[in-house]
Amino acid sequence: MGPRSLGRVSTSVRRPTRRAAAGLAARVEAGESPIGRARRVGRILRGLAVAYPDAHCELDFGTPLDLAVATILSAQCTDERVNQVTPGLFAAYPSAADYAGADRTELEERIRSTGFYRNKATSLIGLGAAVVENHGGELPATLDELVKLPGIGRKTANVILGNAFDVPGITVDTHFGRLVRRWGWTTEEDPVKVEHAIGELVPRRDWTIVSHHVIFHGRRVCHAKKPACGACSLAVDCPSFGLGPTEPEQAAALVKGPERPHLLELVGLGDGTPAPSGNGR
Repeated sequence: MGPRSLGRVSTSVRRPTRRAAAGLAARVEAGESPIGRARRVGRILRGLAVAYPDAHCELDFGTPLDLAVATILSAQCTDERVNQVTPGLFAAYPSAADYAGADRTELEERIRSTGFYRNKATSLIGLGAAVVENHGGELPATLDELVKLPGIGRKTANVILGNAFDVPGITVDTHFGRLVRRWGWTTEEDPVKVEHAIGELVPRRDWTIVSHHVIFHGRRVCHAKKPACGACSLAVDCPSFGLGPTEPEQAAALVKGPERPHLLELVGLGDGTPAPSGNGR
């Protein structure tokens, strides 16, 4: 017996047509009015909050140093893999001094499965040494100081600030940049320029949670190669609607993650197929 078909589309769910999406795209390209864009941004932000009420940093950590280490390891690696490696790593290296004095061969072996392990080991040893030498063994809590540390760029620094120190920060990873451009919030490609552009649209107090919301949506629905347009609760405000399948059942098969039943329910679809594995990194 084959999988159950998805439930019928609810008549109360607003769904864009390709013509409507093309009209929105034309308005955005021609220069959306500030008030029009602000209203559309607000609707998308509210929609994201409904879609992902439990959005959070998907890297496991206990201390700010743990998060810095996990974020360095996450480069070109899934969060799931990093979370498999870090419990033993954090136990073996609980302090910056432990990383500074680590045996390179042993450290490399512990993090080998995250990829690029030699470069990452260099960053972790350098990070530990710099934190001990310049910050008394405690990770600094400012952007200016964090980006001076080995292995920590602006994106990593904002992850640390927002999630370990409760300092608002916008995390512009590949998902975030892709989605805000698809939504017509900015045309910038440079991550720093994207960060500043979105910072003008989103209240500062919301920068961290909005980063989580956008990244969650990018991993679960708005994929790089084949976005699930026909199963997206934000579609009516998206000028890029139609980049992926618009037929609901076809699009629903692309939705990933543990939130899948909830995400499909939001667009009036029953959940009749198994959720694909992975978080869509």
